[in-house]
Amino acid sequence: MEIIVNLDVMMAKRKISAGELATRVGITPANLSILKNNKAKAIRFSTLMALCRELDCQPGDLLEFKKDLSSLERS
Repeated sequence: MEIIVNLDVMMAKRKISAGELATRVGITPANLSILKNNKAKAIRFSTLMALCRELDCQPGDLLEFKKDLSSLERS
């Protein structure tokens, strides 16, 4: 099972750059890149709220749950 971060999709829809979003949210561009590239192990609710506020979206617009099909085949 995996959580997919669709931050790049929402950023494209809102026509906002990574640098601008990082500044508005109050995180480093490096941390935003980690989120955007699905490398993050966790996200703070305060960061998620700030992203949703700046992108005018819901948490579900940014996060998606995907089942790992290989784990289903083993059970």
